[in-house]
Amino acid sequence: MLEGIKVIELATYIAAPGAGGILADWGAEVIKVEPLSGCPMRYTMANMGADHLKGSPIFDLDNRGKKGVALNTQTPEGVEAVKRLVKDADVFLTNVRPGGLERAGLDYDSLAKVNPRLIYSSVTGYGLQGPERDRPGFDIAAFYARSGIGWLQTVKGAEPTTLRTGIGDHTTSMATVSGILAAIIERGRTGKGRLVESSLLRTGIYAAGSDTAVQLKYGKLGSTKSRHESVTPINNFFKAKGDEWFVIVPRQGSVDWSAICRVIGQPELETDERFANPKGRRANSAELVDILDAAFITHDLDHWRVKLDAEDMIWAPLMRPGDVARDPQAVAAGAYVHVPNNGEEGTFLAPASPVRFPGADDGPKGPSPELGEHTMEVLASLDYSEAEIEQLKASRTIKA
Repeated sequence: MLEGIKVIELATYIAAPGAGGILADWGAEVIKVEPLSGCPMRYTMANMGADHLKGSPIFDLDNRGKKGVALNTQTPEGVEAVKRLVKDADVFLTNVRPGGLERAGLDYDSLAKVNPRLIYSSVTGYGLQGPERDRPGFDIAAFYARSGIGWLQTVKGAEPTTLRTGIGDHTTSMATVSGILAAIIERGRTGKGRLVESSLLRTGIYAAGSDTAVQLKYGKLGSTKSRHESVTPINNFFKAKGDEWFVIVPRQGSVDWSAICRVIGQPELETDERFANPKGRRANSAELVDILDAAFITHDLDHWRVKLDAEDMIWAPLMRPGDVARDPQAVAAGAYVHVPNNGEEGTFLAPASPVRFPGADDGPKGPSPELGEHTMEVLASLDYSEAEIEQLKASRTIKA
């Protein structure tokens, strides 16, 4: 679908490369420019002490199907090479901090002079304006802690819990792709490129938008309660026999309260004065959760699956990632793809990009590149002479 779109990606870690990875899956030509030492995500397993594990699935997810170029952009020659790449590109995608880009002459104003049709996509921790625009920001800091999500996810009185790798980054990746595609549509009308700005902080605030909207409208917001203190106690996690947890999400009103009473075989609870209406259920939340816990622990999840489905309840099991990988529904939804190995035969299973286009080639176009794998090929396409390439080696802009 994006065949003919050329993207130059000057980025490391996850949020910006994740956006480039989605664009590559969808057919764009993405040229990834890395420092000579490589993106740190290449070495994730080793940095976690898992040297015995080959490769880095975290790097592969966000960089499959790209061409890899290794350049030292701290040299004038490296900056010039990026500008040559940008000259006929559609998109420049970067998460380098704004101040560094300005000093190098790779900021939006500089590259727009090189290519007025260029869509310049900036991904930062905290945005391009303000006193903290150059503050480094990973997703657990800028997306999770600073946006309010971390507070919202913490039960009142409990210690905060961490955010797993890349969740905020990949949410920002999806937001960034939407901005890039909107700018491509606009350019089709105007013929001009534009600056597209996304940040972990802004994306996090939007991701928590339902709660944030309440805070902004009323100036206050309830804290996250424990299971026994829930405002809507039937909107909760429950444990079945065998330590299998599941969540029930009731519709508004009391329709699903009646259904839950039937599910657990206690229809008399429906008219119990303690629980007969939402206000009563909230006031007697702890007592009601205890009753439901005692009921649900008596049978395994398969039993409750039949009962809950018969009532058309909204619910889901709390699944381990290993089980999700084998979930027939996840497979049917196209959630996994086979990615070719780099340098050897065969494929490995990886998460798919977040949107499916039935009938289109919307999957991986190849493996992630080795560090600098396509440097010489790309330089040749930019009409670098042998003498110029030798100069790049001499200036330590590329590896000899």
